[in-house]
Amino acid sequence: MKEPHVRKPRPRPRSLHFVPVPRGLEPVLLAEMNALGLPEIAAEEGGAFFTGTLEDCYRANLWLRSGARVLRVLRRFPCRDDRALYREVREVDWFSHMSADQTLAVRVRLGRTPFTHSQFLSRRIKDAVVDQFRETFGRRPSVDREQPHLQIQAWFEGTECTLCLDTSGAPLFKRGYRSGTADAPLKENLAAALIGLTGWRGERPFFDPMTGAGTLAIEAALIAANRAPGLTRSRFGFQNWPDYQKSTWNRLCAEARKAIRPIEVEIQAADRDPRMIAMARQNAEAAGVGGAIEFVERDFRQTPPRSGVGVLMVNPPYGERSGREENLPELYKALGDVMKQRFTGWDAHVFTAQGELIKSIGLRPARRHILFNGALECRLLHYRIY
Repeated sequence: MKEPHVRKPRPRPRSLHFVPVPRGLEPVLLAEMNALGLPEIAAEEGGAFFTGTLEDCYRANLWLRSGARVLRVLRRFPCRDDRALYREVREVDWFSHMSADQTLAVRVRLGRTPFTHSQFLSRRIKDAVVDQFRETFGRRPSVDREQPHLQIQAWFEGTECTLCLDTSGAPLFKRGYRSGTADAPLKENLAAALIGLTGWRGERPFFDPMTGAGTLAIEAALIAANRAPGLTRSRFGFQNWPDYQKSTWNRLCAEARKAIRPIEVEIQAADRDPRMIAMARQNAEAAGVGGAIEFVERDFRQTPPRSGVGVLMVNPPYGERSGREENLPELYKALGDVMKQRFTGWDAHVFTAQGELIKSIGLRPARRHILFNGALECRLLHYRIY
């Protein structure tokens, strides 16, 4: 049988979507989703749901700063073994999502579930999809784990499976502006979420004394400029799909560009390594905020006293960075001294791993948040410098 170029998708006016976020940052994500006006938002541990149109999906991908991905939920079903999984996946009309000429990848996440072999489950899902094509057209989509046209995600909790399509493609932290890598960099969505937890919206000066690749300062500038983080991306997963509405996407991007505003607050970032400063400048230019950030080559210990009120935010090394042989307790003590001696009236926020290093700062935090940088448990510590 001859395969049509693509089967026209059935109308899909509203779909359930899930946006994962690093644990502990759900309130930041919910605030962003409400500000965007996404419909029918429901909180969930590790993220939030919304039920919206294609335009809502595009808007979420374009504007969300803290979210990791935007997943379109296809179906949820009880799943006690791989036969039930195969059968349920075969029930999906995969022809409306891709053609046999395109590629796919499957990603499986296991929660508290009796299933233990994610690769086996991934193969069973892939088999169900490609068998549908092979039996109908005599040929099948190929697998591309790096840049697939369609990325399928499934997560298992108990004996239930949730089957999704990844509308984002590459994760949303890949804004497209970072040209190089620093030691153990913060992901962009985590940096934006940390700033979100502080309540900073561009109304006070912002300073990062150990900037590395510049991620905290750049995300702060994007917030202050009301610049959508997705504008620097070259591609999203939904742009490969049969139901992609190019005119809607172009309109949303045009509206986002019109919403950009001038940055009228001081944003400064410093680092003692000239290579990091050069990289941070390059990244800021690529993000469209190069002229808004003052980058200074300077050790944080030489920071001059700052007057007025502002926000200091820093992600100092905490023993996980390669190639660093620092005396970390001494470094943290010096950081505490600089904060209390030269930043009177400021709010200081330190993001670091839990441990003895926190005590070396020598200040009592007014508040702390338990968060994760990947699998590493960390703390965001808030100090009010009187």
